[in-house]
Amino acid sequence: MSNTLTEIPGFSDPVHDAQQAFRALLCADAQPGRSEKIPVQLQVPQGLTSACGAACLVLLDLDIKLWIQPLFSSSVKNWLLFHTGCQLTLDPQQADFALIQDLVSMTELSVFNPGTAEKPEDSTTLLIQVASFNGGKPITLTGPGNLSPKTIAPSIPSTFWEFWEQNYPLYPRGIDVFLFTEDSVMGLPRTAKHS
Repeated sequence: MSNTLTEIPGFSDPVHDAQQAFRALLCADAQPGRSEKIPVQLQVPQGLTSACGAACLVLLDLDIKLWIQPLFSSSVKNWLLFHTGCQLTLDPQQADFALIQDLVSMTELSVFNPGTAEKPEDSTTLLIQVASFNGGKPITLTGPGNLSPKTIAPSIPSTFWEFWEQNYPLYPRGIDVFLFTEDSVMGLPRTAKHS
């Protein structure tokens, strides 16, 4: 456990808030491209959205290795270490989760671990903060969880979709993604195909 201290609290109601956040993550993952509100009031360090912070408190623990984009401040790292006890890694290939604040400066998402044929579950899950789920390039998603094609347009650079074209054919290997605005989450599991 880290000895790092922070003055910023975690969940005000740990059990209820964790359940609410986890349910939103499950729903977002089960229905790719659908925005799910994370109904948790959470004080977080500057640079981290409330929704993404809530997800981190639910997903990270002592056994998890987290890669954090260097743009995040030390206060974000200290808050995560204090409240989750996760391990930080500088090696994207070793990360269970990766926390990304700015996709524009991430030149290559394929540096993360897509898992192996024997253990596809060992892949990295990306937690990406975005400004909005609207205003970006329209993309149509198909695949499990969508009874009909779903069009989304999150505000992310087109290079992300180039990465996604390479990610989808790797199945059952591949990287899963959660996109976060200030208060909501959208899931993009590796099974989601775009056109």
